Amino acid sequence: MSIYQRFCTEVMDSQGNLEKFTLRYPENFNFGYDVVDVMAEETPDKTAIVWCNTENEEHIFTFSDIRKHSNQMANVWKKLGIARGDRVMVILKRHYEYWFAAVALHKLGAVMIPATHMLTESDLVYRIKASKAKAIVCTPQDEVPDKIKSALDKCKMSAQLWCVQEDIEGFENLTARMAEADSEFSRVETLASDPMMIYFTSGTTGYPKGVIHDYTYPLAHIVTAKYWQQAEDGGLHFTVAETGWAKASWGKIYGQWLVGSAVMVYDFDNFEPKQLTSVINRYKVTSFCAPPTVYRYLVRKGIPDMPTLKHASTAGEMLAPEVFRKFTERTGLPLCEGYGQTETTLLMANFKGQEAVEGSMGKISPFYHIELRDKNGNPVPVGEIGEVVIVPPENGRQPGVFAGYLDNEKQYRHVWRGGVYHTGDAAYMDERGYYWFHGRFDDIIKTGGFRVGPYEVENVLMEHPAVVECSVIGVPDKLRGQAIKALIVPGSKYMPSKELELEIKEFCNRQLAEYKWIRMVEFVQEMPKTISGKIQKNVQRNQ
Repeated sequence: MSIYQRFCTEVMDSQGNLEKFTLRYPENFNFGYDVVDVMAEETPDKTAIVWCNTENEEHIFTFSDIRKHSNQMANVWKKLGIARGDRVMVILKRHYEYWFAAVALHKLGAVMIPATHMLTESDLVYRIKASKAKAIVCTPQDEVPDKIKSALDKCKMSAQLWCVQEDIEGFENLTARMAEADSEFSRVETLASDPMMIYFTSGTTGYPKGVIHDYTYPLAHIVTAKYWQQAEDGGLHFTVAETGWAKASWGKIYGQWLVGSAVMVYDFDNFEPKQLTSVINRYKVTSFCAPPTVYRYLVRKGIPDMPTLKHASTAGEMLAPEVFRKFTERTGLPLCEGYGQTETTLLMANFKGQEAVEGSMGKISPFYHIELRDKNGNPVPVGEIGEVVIVPPENGRQPGVFAGYLDNEKQYRHVWRGGVYHTGDAAYMDERGYYWFHGRFDDIIKTGGFRVGPYEVENVLMEHPAVVECSVIGVPDKLRGQAIKALIVPGSKYMPSKELELEIKEFCNRQLAEYKWIRMVEFVQEMPKTISGKIQKNVQRNQ
């Protein structure tokens, strides 16, 4: 029995596909003790992490190693007063110390705040003020320590400062202190309902919101790992994400370890397709998950043979059908798209045992009760666009859905209005039960009495060879209410011109229903984006 089976009940249909999934766990469930330490006790030599970097350094850590190093880190912090409920910001890129820190903080009952090294000084000021972080542990790279010190000065706050690997002025060397610490650690009593983690979302409007998850969050990722990413016991799963983003929780630790898979960690700064595929082949990766951008690069640069790879998945943005088709033709593997939010775990996906449909978010996770509803809260019929909402179970809160917004009860109540969680995302369901993303509700274009999701137009745009990146918005139009405008980053071989504009419009409009026709094209050098890479359509509309 895999350890995940101790915490859930799986009901399969007659074809052997997952039909229903429910969790069961003790009131004091803690991933650090009840998963990592138990695996270290029962399978001490089982591989947990395979880590390498661009300098050809390599480390392989077993679950016994993770227990030892997390205990050492927990002892260092406990001695200096980090305790249950304290907030600790973690900026560790893809360094292996992130995994020690995550488990150590869970064991202490402290609240981990993952953050990316790409944050600016002002980003850090906002997050430090909002979170009131008691400690910050960071990478010595990319001037992160300097930015942290400057941010603390600006917000006139203090915090314990820790850096890994090196001696940095003003920071304690956590690596050195760990080497002196005890490798045994007595259990700290925590509750499954305690706050475990805060992720700051990169919203397209307003300041980022602090999304609070409790200790049940790791268990909700069992479905993510086993039935979408198809990580397997004894396998090696590789999710590309950096640890500052929620996608790291989706693909680099919780669900994967629960189902018995090791995680592949490649510590790099600049994405290079050949290096990525060489890592896959060198370490015999069995399952892989990356954003569509990575697959676009792979398709354009040429995909080598990857004989050990059994499954590929993607999420986070639009995937052009051309990329889906070319990747599948080259590898024999369908790209399985999935959908969820920072506030949730996986909500929909092209799941194990189902046909992977290009461009579709797939079907609803058996872990959630999800409906599409109109603005009046009524379910919409097949083929009509509605908002994705989560209906909680009658017996209480839905595990896997966030426990609150940091110091923003008003916003939390707003997204839970009417007793359901409003994702703000628009989609429709086809006759086969597959769901299709239509963008944020704010992004829906109302033109000539029709509602158009920008993603369906963008999908066609991405088929044109001149289009590297695109964004479709609605702009005011006296005749139609809104007209559809395409903003396009052209490829290096293409010069913006009236001829190219007409060519792209004709190419797309031949494939689109008339009410979806592109009326305007603007060529741009780059798109305004959030720090996590989401295109800020609200900025484009305002411009």
